[in-house]
Parts: sequence; C-alpha cells; structure tokens
Amino acid sequence: MEGVTTISRLQEKVLHDGACMDRLTASLTIHPTSMFRDPGLFATFRQKVVPLLRTYPSVRLWHAGCATGEEVYSMAIVLDEEGLYDRCRIYATDLCEAPLRSAEGGLFPLAAMREYTDNYLMAGGKRAFSEYYVADHRNAVFRASLRQNVVFARHDLASDASFNEFNVIFCRNVLIYFNRELQNHVHRLLFDSLGRLGILALGRKESLRFTPQAASYATLDEAERMYRKVRA
Repeated sequence: MEGVTTISRLQEKVLHDGACMDRLTASLTIHPTSMFRDPGLFATFRQKVVPLLRTYPSVRLWHAGCATGEEVYSMAIVLDEEGLYDRCRIYATDLCEAPLRSAEGGLFPLAAMREYTDNYLMAGGKRAFSEYYVADHRNAVFRASLRQNVVFARHDLASDASFNEFNVIFCRNVLIYFNRELQNHVHRLLFDSLGRLGILALGRKESLRFTPQAASYATLDEAERMYRKVRA
C-alpha cells in the first residue's frame, strides 16, 4: 500500500509522514460496534446511573475508544430521553482519525437500523427510534442535536495523559485487545480520570479483578461490568 519494499523503509515513512502513520494505525486496528450494543447495559444505566446524575448540576462523560460513534449516539439518546442531555458534555475519543470523522457525520447504514431499533427497545427506549434520524435509500443521518454537546477528539490510551475529570467513563471492549501491562496502564489512566463516586463501564469480557485499583471501586452491576469509584 505504501510502495516500499522493506520494514526499515516503512518505519522511516511512518516516522516522517503523519498520513502514513494514520493509514498504518487504521490497518492494525478494528472498530466493531453498534448502537445500543449490549442493551442491558443501557437499561441498567437508566435505572442505576441516571438517578445519580440527576443530582449533579453538570455531567462530563468520556467514551474512550469510541470508534465510529454508535455508542456515543446511543448515550446521547438515553440522556435526551431522561432530560439530562442539556447539562451533559460527552467527550468521544479514539486512536484513529478516520472513524472519528465518520462519527462526527452521524451517518450510518440504513440496513443496520432494524437491528439498532431492536437494541434500542431492549435498552428501554421511550420513543420511536426513527424519530432520531432521517433516511434515504442507503443511509440514516442522525439528528445534529444529538452531537451538539459532543466533542470528538483523537486520544491514545497507550501514550496520552488524562485530560479532564469525568463523572462517567465508558471504555468497553477495548482492553480485551491489550496485554496485561497495557491494561494496567489504562486502568490507572481511567481511575485518575474519574471523579469521586464516578461510574466506570467496561465490556462484558473485561473486569477490574486483579487490577491495582480494584479495591477502590464498588460494584454497581457485575453482569454489566459497571462500577463506582469510592476511594481516591
């Protein structure tokens, strides 16, 4: 793809050509996601987390490893339905630039809307899902109002520092691709980024067990891998 014949030539190009680095990163990473993926998580969020967030004058949420943004739009819909979106700021970050730009557009395949509608209903949706997008024969474009309080930005969990203090952090189905050393590094980053009594949501195949920070969290819902920071 890059027109070079040796690894050393590729290394030289990556080091001096930012666009080449972006292409390499995109080739080495995957972005499987969907709207309201694991609907039980969003139903639990409505039941157990939303009442806590109502007590805050403003709320900051971080979706770490947001890929093409389906989970971000899902959360924006939940917050809107619960009357919280106007006081929320969502930070959506990913390592790769291309999926972030796709997420900013709010454009998703129309063929996926049936699956997403089913997920939305299982997640406790309160309206007709079709109210949130307009469609042509190929694509669905989600309402611009759903991203008016969203900041899309590049962030590398492996090398970048904490950039804010958050009330909620979603880092789901990211850590399963990391070795133990990098997992521990990211857990420290997430812990440092959570405010006291903040909520951390992981993927169903991920856990806090055996991490240095495990004792500093209380389990909010084990099945949905949702935890609350109780110690600094």
